Amino acid sequence: MLLNDFIKLALGSLFSRRMQSFLTALGIAVGIASVVLLTSIGKGVHKFVLSEFTQFGTNLMAVTPGKTTTTGISGAIISNVRPLSLDDALALKRIHRVLGVAPFVQGNAPVEFGNRSRRSYIFGVGSDVPSVWQIKVAMGRFLPDDDPRAARAFAVLGSKLRDELFGSETPLGRRIRIGGERYRVIGIMESKGQMLGFDLDDAVYIPAARALAMFDRESLMEIDLVYAAGSSADEIAKKIKGILIARHGAEDFTITTQEQMLDILGSVLNILTLAVGALGGISLLVGAVGILTIMTIAVNERTGEIGLLRAIGAGRKQILFLFLGEAVALASIGGLAGLVIGAGGAWLLGATIPDLPTHTPWSYVLLAEILAALIGLLAGVLPACHAANLDPIEALRAE
Repeated sequence: MLLNDFIKLALGSLFSRRMQSFLTALGIAVGIASVVLLTSIGKGVHKFVLSEFTQFGTNLMAVTPGKTTTTGISGAIISNVRPLSLDDALALKRIHRVLGVAPFVQGNAPVEFGNRSRRSYIFGVGSDVPSVWQIKVAMGRFLPDDDPRAARAFAVLGSKLRDELFGSETPLGRRIRIGGERYRVIGIMESKGQMLGFDLDDAVYIPAARALAMFDRESLMEIDLVYAAGSSADEIAKKIKGILIARHGAEDFTITTQEQMLDILGSVLNILTLAVGALGGISLLVGAVGILTIMTIAVNERTGEIGLLRAIGAGRKQILFLFLGEAVALASIGGLAGLVIGAGGAWLLGATIPDLPTHTPWSYVLLAEILAALIGLLAGVLPACHAANLDPIEALRAE
C-alpha cells in the first residue's frame, strides 16, 4: 500500500463519520485546552511570585524572633525568651561581608498633613534599607544613621502616599503627623509597586526605635541582612547564630536565607502547577475512552472493508498501521485544536485580567501535542490489533 493511499484511506474514514470524529476530537481538544490553560495559569503565578520575592535582590537573609520549626508562621507572633533588639541589629552589622542590616517593625496608623489624612503602612526601619531592600530615593535622602536611642523624628514617604497628601506640592521639609506625633519629611521613595498584595508605595518610613515606641512593641518583627555576592549563605548564617546565641543565651530566633525561601516556594508552586495540569488530564482520559470507543465501532462497521483489503494483498501490519494512523490523526487534530483554544484562552485571560498572570511555555505546548498523539496511539492499539487479526475469509463473508 502506497503512503498516499494510506493517508487517503485514514482521513477518508474519519471524514465519512464526521459527527463521531468531531465529538471524539472535541473530547481530546477539551482535555488539551484544560491542560494548557491550567498549566499556563500555574506557571504564570509561579513566575510572578518568584519575581515578587527576588525584586529585593538575591543575597538576602532574615532573622525573626522565636524559634520556629515550621514555615509560614511569623516569628513575631511567637513567644520568645528575649526579643530581637536594635542592639542585636547593630551587632550583626559588624559581621564580615555583611553589607547592610535593616531592623524592621511594621504597623498601621493615620498619616496627616493639613486637613488631609490617610491611613497607611508605617515601616520602622534603619538607614541601610535602600541597599538591603534594593529601593531608591527619588527626592531628598533616606533616614540618617542616627543612634537608635536618640533617633530624630524624620520620615520618608512612599510615592503614592506623597501624591495623596501633597499632590503636586513639594513635601521636603514639611511637617506631618504620624499616629499623633510630628515628623519632618526628608525624602520621597521611587515607586516600587506591590509585593504579594502589599502596596509598598502607600507607606511611610520612620526610625525603627520610634516605631517600636509608637506601636508599644518590645521586639523587632525582623532583621534583614544583605551580604556580599559570592559569600556562603551557610557561613553567614552560622556567624549570625553564634552572635545571637551569645547575646540571648539560647537559640530563640529563626534564620531564613532567601535560598531556603525560594526553594520551598518553588517546590510548592511546582506541585501546584502539576496538580492543575493533572486536573486537565482527567479530560484527556475521557478523550482516550472516546477514541477507543469510536475505533472499536469502526472496526465492527468496516469488517467487510478489512476483508477486502486483506484479499487484495494488504498485510496484517498494514491494517494495523491503518487503524493506528486513524486514531493518532484523530487525537492529533483534537490536540491541535486544544492547543489553540488553551493558548488563546490563556492570552485572553491575561489581557482581560492583568492581575492574573499567565505564561504558556512552548515546552508544555509541544508536550501536550505529543501527549495527544500518544493517547490516540494507545487508545487505538486494541481496535487496530483486532482489525489486523481478523480472518480475511470471515471478514468478506460478514460483508
